[in-house]
Amino acid sequence: MKIVLAEKVSPATLAVFQQEPGWNVVTPDQIKNGLAAELADADALVVRSAVQVDAKLLESAPKLRVIGRAGVGVDNIDTPAATHRGIVVMNTPGANAVAVAELTLGLMVSMARSVPRANATMHSGKWEKKSLQGQELRGKTLGIIGLGRVGLEVARRAKAFGMNLIGYDPFIAPVIARENDVTLVPIDEIFKEADYLTLHVGLTTQTEGLINATSLAIMKKGVRIVNCARGELIVEQALVDAIKSGHVAGAALDVFHQEPLKDSAFFNLDNVILSPHIAGSTDEAQEAIGIQLAMQVRDYLKLGVVQNAVNLPSLSHEEYIEVAPYIEMAERLGHFLSHATPGNLENIQITYTGRIAQGKTDLIRNAAIAGVFAEEESVNRINAAAIVAERGIRIQEDKKEFTTGGAGSVLKLVLHSSDGEASASATVLHGTSPRLLTYDGIDIEAPLNGTLVAIRNHDVPGVVGRIGTILGEHQINIANFALGRSNGPSRSKRVPQGQALAVVQIDVPSAASANAAVEALRKVEAIASVRLVELGKI
Repeated sequence: MKIVLAEKVSPATLAVFQQEPGWNVVTPDQIKNGLAAELADADALVVRSAVQVDAKLLESAPKLRVIGRAGVGVDNIDTPAATHRGIVVMNTPGANAVAVAELTLGLMVSMARSVPRANATMHSGKWEKKSLQGQELRGKTLGIIGLGRVGLEVARRAKAFGMNLIGYDPFIAPVIARENDVTLVPIDEIFKEADYLTLHVGLTTQTEGLINATSLAIMKKGVRIVNCARGELIVEQALVDAIKSGHVAGAALDVFHQEPLKDSAFFNLDNVILSPHIAGSTDEAQEAIGIQLAMQVRDYLKLGVVQNAVNLPSLSHEEYIEVAPYIEMAERLGHFLSHATPGNLENIQITYTGRIAQGKTDLIRNAAIAGVFAEEESVNRINAAAIVAERGIRIQEDKKEFTTGGAGSVLKLVLHSSDGEASASATVLHGTSPRLLTYDGIDIEAPLNGTLVAIRNHDVPGVVGRIGTILGEHQINIANFALGRSNGPSRSKRVPQGQALAVVQIDVPSAASANAAVEALRKVEAIASVRLVELGKI
């Protein structure tokens, strides 16, 4: 593996990569011929905020599998371009949560006790004790918008100050809010009730301009606002106007629309505390961010674990351990069905049944699609859904939490075309063994492993023996032989009543012998079709 560290990282971060045997780690001072040249054979790129990872740079990185951003914002990374190329983009949300929470509380105390003005007057040789009488945080209502890692860390510390906590976050479980003594309320109630308002949400189309003239008018007179999240959450001129009018008593801002901040109306407001985006800038936070990112990148390259990805739903290590066998099974099932559909592919239908239907299935879906397009190197588990969408192929997903058979979790894949369809279902046995359960509606249990010969034949005597004879004549050993046949009316046009299926797992002495055997099987009158499927060993 080759890891390119485009910006300086801590020694502890570097050590995470250096501990991996055989990994080539390139540090910033070792990049002599430009970053693009260094990325020509790189597997991973680690950046902070200075390096711009645009589409042109990514064209120089044909092997790149993951981009790690040490921090939260990924504005300097062309995420759509990375996704199209099948590259995971990871960040490190929450690693600096304590640092941000501590500054948030520090800014609240500073506003309540006029600490900046007290310091400035003392340095000017003035003793203005009477004009600096402040307020306590105790008993005041703190409105927290966003109860992710940072918001909850703020809540825990504000609780120690004796504040009343109300919060808004549509994506948090009520039990988590209750455990942290936060009362969940509608966002308008936050605006109406908060003495202090703090923002801890990401920038989306829904949150951009969240604090504007309308929301400010709803707020309690004398409210104080803290923003250590994203500058774009606040319409800056509206806040300036509200402070000048006296409706807002003060603000503490660490982030801004344009950074570095220049020629701002905030400069002339004494009751506004400004800091240069330093909320996460502590020694401890920067160390934690670097180590966390290095571990995420390492685990993805070694194990395929996707954590804190911005272009793919993430899994915890525990979630990944549980779902990993089904990701592998899904790709093998898709590969097994590839080229089995007559005509051009129009629609892919994926049905999850049982335990897997209760969890995150995005990687399972993408793996199944990647398997269908296994012969195209440009399609992988990261970009599969995006690629097929560009090609006009529809994806339909269904989830059923209960199975009717003995398998705990079953994945069914149906490939639709204008000329017909192909379908198969599979499960995982013993935690590691992917097994085919049905093929075109016929029950047929076979391993999804190694080299398989999928045979469609007329259900007449002698076919099984003929298959065995031909394989033996070509010095091919049979490892597993699975049979199934259509009983009663068939829903598949390709498997009418009176036809049967065989899936034969073989030991292949050479590619030439396997191809020769397949050609010989195709000449048998009772055999309708033969496909050789190479799935590889587990």
